[in-house]
Amino acid sequence: MNNRYFKYFIVIFLIFTFFIFYYGLKKKNFYTTEDISIKKFPNLILNDFYTDSTTSFDDILKGSNYYLVNIWASWCLPCREEHPYLVQLKKNLSIKIIGINYKDKRDNALKFLDEYENPYTVILNDKDGTTSIEIGAYGVPESFILNEEKKIVKKIIGPIDKKKFNEIKKLIKK
Repeated sequence: MNNRYFKYFIVIFLIFTFFIFYYGLKKKNFYTTEDISIKKFPNLILNDFYTDSTTSFDDILKGSNYYLVNIWASWCLPCREEHPYLVQLKKNLSIKIIGINYKDKRDNALKFLDEYENPYTVILNDKDGTTSIEIGAYGVPESFILNEEKKIVKKIIGPIDKKKFNEIKKLIKK
């Protein structure tokens, strides 16, 4: 008698598991950044990289049509690949580049900037990485392009390459 109930239990459990997996696989789990363009960048408060004084984004995001907020670290190899593109973007007067140094040692970051040139107007320090997570970053490097109203126009996951660089140039020319 118990053996029969056990068989029913196994069959019901397998049917239940099948439906869970079926609906789980059917559900779209691909995350895109298409809906992020309507969001406003939060007024984060971080320490300045050089002076260690507290700075808010509202104080920094002034005087430009576009801003590129770039999360980077000296230990990040893709950050080294994207760095020449950031240096080229620095030459464009219509975009201001703000760097967020992610979980990095100050001396290593300074060596990195000395070696590769500093494209950032302002660098903020995110020692424990919580601020980067708050703004929706998946890792480093990652960039957010903001317009003058501080709305996120584009989110770039991964390093800026030639294709993404050209997209940014088109976007800021509009």
